[in-house]
Amino acid sequence: MKWTNNRSGNVDDRRGSGGGGMLVGGGLGTMIIAAIVFFLGGDPSAILSGGGSMGPQTEQRDLTADELKVRAFVQMITFENERSWNQIFQENGMQYEPAKVVMFEQMTQSGCGTAQAAMGPFYCPADQTVYMDMSFFKELQQRFGAQVTEFSVAYVMAHEMGHHVQNLLGTLQKTDQLRRSGQYSESEMNRVSVATELQADFYAGLWAKYTDNREKILEPGDLEAAISAAEAVGDDNIQKRSQGYVNQEGFTHGSSAQRKEWFMKGYNTGDIRQGDTFNALLK
Repeated sequence: MKWTNNRSGNVDDRRGSGGGGMLVGGGLGTMIIAAIVFFLGGDPSAILSGGGSMGPQTEQRDLTADELKVRAFVQMITFENERSWNQIFQENGMQYEPAKVVMFEQMTQSGCGTAQAAMGPFYCPADQTVYMDMSFFKELQQRFGAQVTEFSVAYVMAHEMGHHVQNLLGTLQKTDQLRRSGQYSESEMNRVSVATELQADFYAGLWAKYTDNREKILEPGDLEAAISAAEAVGDDNIQKRSQGYVNQEGFTHGSSAQRKEWFMKGYNTGDIRQGDTFNALLK
């Protein structure tokens, strides 16, 4: 992936700042974050199984040269998301408000409660912030067999920024109202969750298209790496690895094939109006 010279000031790097020792499990903040992780595409069991134990302590330290490079990369991707989405919103008669990005290690506080590395990257609507512990990408490669490159990281960030777009457009508020109404079964709400996640994948592909048109960031193999990351966290792949069989009613993210399909649809169409996963999947 080709780097640009642009950097965003909306990145808060909390790595090396010390901290830890916060209560994990059992509190209201934990329940809120677990619900959001589940709904936006994660496994809340890692959060809810904390049992009220104390989180690990992290000592204050200087960041390494590699960690500083990762920060620069995240700042770059954040800027390019801001620029592309500002353009997309303007083209559609809307005004974009940028999200913030927090980089952390082990755990930190978010507007949705305590954030842990085990949760993976997530978006918190309450403070309009993407939270990322970069150790997630090692797990993505080692545990789920994804091809992890710089553009894999860019795809994951663009997916979370896609949730921010959904928040700005009111999509997350509508889906949350459905969940809170209690009128729908677990399997029905899982389908809503799948549509939410696949739309974020579509938005990630749309971002890639706009950014590449402007900056020519894509190099050979980059799209394949993004697809590899998307497929690795498909529900069918995760279920096969964790339980040995596939249960479609339990899908909350979408299958590997669906995640590839909607990412590529965003990239190939370059049109935000083509990303209505809800009508496509919930008929």
